[in-house]
Amino acid sequence: MYPRQPSVYLSEDHEVFRATVAAFVAREIQPHAADWEAAGVFPRDLYVKAAKTGLLGLRYEPRWGGSGLDYFATVVLCEELAKGDSIGTAVGLMAQSEFALSALADEASDELKAAYLEPAIRGELIGAIGVSEPGAGSDVAAICARARRDGDEYVISGQKTFISNGTRADFLTLAVRTGEPGPRGISLVVFPTDTPGFSVGRRLDKLGARASDTGELFFGDCRIPAANLIGEEGRGMRYILAHFAGERLVIAALAVGAMEHLITMGLDYAGARHAFGDALWNFQTWRHRFADMATRLEATRLLTYQAADLLNRRDPAAEVAVSMAKLAAAQAAQFVAAEVLQLHGGFGQMEESPVPRYYRDVAGFSVGAGTSEIMRELVARALTTRSSRD
Repeated sequence: MYPRQPSVYLSEDHEVFRATVAAFVAREIQPHAADWEAAGVFPRDLYVKAAKTGLLGLRYEPRWGGSGLDYFATVVLCEELAKGDSIGTAVGLMAQSEFALSALADEASDELKAAYLEPAIRGELIGAIGVSEPGAGSDVAAICARARRDGDEYVISGQKTFISNGTRADFLTLAVRTGEPGPRGISLVVFPTDTPGFSVGRRLDKLGARASDTGELFFGDCRIPAANLIGEEGRGMRYILAHFAGERLVIAALAVGAMEHLITMGLDYAGARHAFGDALWNFQTWRHRFADMATRLEATRLLTYQAADLLNRRDPAAEVAVSMAKLAAAQAAQFVAAEVLQLHGGFGQMEESPVPRYYRDVAGFSVGAGTSEIMRELVARALTTRSSRD
């Protein structure tokens, strides 16, 4: 077991919650991880089981079934979910609880919260966030899917791609263009997927996170009530950017949990595997490589916890802190996964082991919720802003 150090950021309640999540992962995810990865999807009833354990609405108001907790609870949840040998399962659960629901919880009408947020927190509805398009990924302002107002309805046409939970979502928190080109013409709506004219294309075949179903979606003059607008028309870009911080914190925390789990597996293997008459751990080269892995893990954890602290305090510096944490986390997780794969030698190439699965899975951390290039640009802009003030 990796000797995780006590954190000044986490309370005793956070650690009690960690134990609850760890037990859920050991009972409900880890025994099935290989099968779900092979199938490319995990069972729908896992959402209900997660909800009954209190995992789907951590930061949302108790009025709607949430737990009213803080971002540290989200970090703890992600760290432990990442240890279930299936990052795809963790992504599918978090795409529901953090990505699809956060804008609903903060900006939607009470009627929309009652119809979608509350049952989603209970695990009865599956949600997805619909932003990415074939021509608009990191450049959110370039989205083309359009919602045309027609009386008391929006008529939606266009397509989305790379949508986690997209093949079986009951509703989408959907970014659409309601006005002029550019960021000011974007709005968010709740889109029920049983709407006539909606269709799911391919379930996309991904490198990693394979247990998370990911799809391409098509909208053919789909009519939804205008009352499904989230917040105000034309402010969708602002809502999306405001909630990207939570998504990026999720990725950073998943990376922290994955690294801790990989190092634990590596320590066990290094103690048990012998070469040239001695355990691998007794070779200085591997002890020092473990020291490098542990140092990168703890540095990333500190960045991630600091970002969570700033988010809890609604500090304007949170955006840069989260960008730094996600950037560092993606790099560190890929480094650790490569080291542990190398440590396992031939065994690290075998699909019966979770090690090569993690090696593939962590590749997505530098892409999802904003690429590493975007994270660098956000950090660089902050440096420029501070420099100009000085």
